[in-house]
Amino acid sequence: MSLRTRKIAKERINILMKLAEEIHKTKPHLAQKYYKAAWKISLKARVPFPKKWKKRICKHCKKFLFLGFNATVRLNQNRFPHVTIKCLECGGYTRYPYKKKGSKK
Repeated sequence: MSLRTRKIAKERINILMKLAEEIHKTKPHLAQKYYKAAWKISLKARVPFPKKWKKRICKHCKKFLFLGFNATVRLNQNRFPHVTIKCLECGGYTRYPYKKKGSKK
């Protein structure tokens, strides 16, 4: 694919994901459709899905997570500090590690 095609694909992905974020309170099914359209664009154009949005997707059921609606977020200190996101659709957990400020490790 050409550079121009990839640039357009990135722009469209961001537009669709912003629309999904805005409309999720009133029409969650439409927001899921926007997410799926953005995902298909990224696959077709061979553009990596932006990290900003990738962490908002359940790795188990592939639903777009709206914090407070179909997902909960917790900060945990057990074993290693991490953020735990629980999908309320499928019950799956995703953990993202974070580093404490001032930590030298």
